[in-house]
Amino acid sequence: MVDLKTRGAWPLLLGSVVAVAFGLLTLRAGGAVLFGDGEARRAAGDYVAFVLWFNFLAGFAYVASGSGLWARRRWAAWIAVGIAGATIVVFALFGLLVAAGGAYEARTVAAMALRSTVWLAIAALAWRFILRR
Repeated sequence: MVDLKTRGAWPLLLGSVVAVAFGLLTLRAGGAVLFGDGEARRAAGDYVAFVLWFNFLAGFAYVASGSGLWARRRWAAWIAVGIAGATIVVFALFGLLVAAGGAYEARTVAAMALRSTVWLAIAALAWRFILRR
C-alpha cells in the first residue's frame, strides 16, 4: 500500500481516479454516438468522425493508464504521456479541418481543450511521481 503522507502521492492517486472516470465517461458517450441509435448521432450534430473515433478508442487507454498509475507502474506513466501527445496531435488536426472550412460542433473545441489540459496534467503527475524517479 502507498503511504500518502510520506510519499506525497495523493496528486498522482487523484490523477489516476480522474483518468479512469474520464475514460469510462468517454467510452459511454462515444459509444452511444458510434454504436447507438440514430438519436445519439442526431444529438451529436456535426461531429468529426476521426476525433470521435480517436476519443472513443483513447477511452480504453485512459482506463488502463489510470489503473496503472494507481499502482505506480512505469508503463502506465508512458501511456499517459502518449495520450497527452496524441490528444494534442488530434486537436491540431481538428484545427486544420476547422481552418479549411470543415463542418464541426463548437463543443468539440471545448472538449478537446479539456482533454488536452487533463492529459497534460496527468502526464506531468506521472512524470513527476513515476518516471523522474
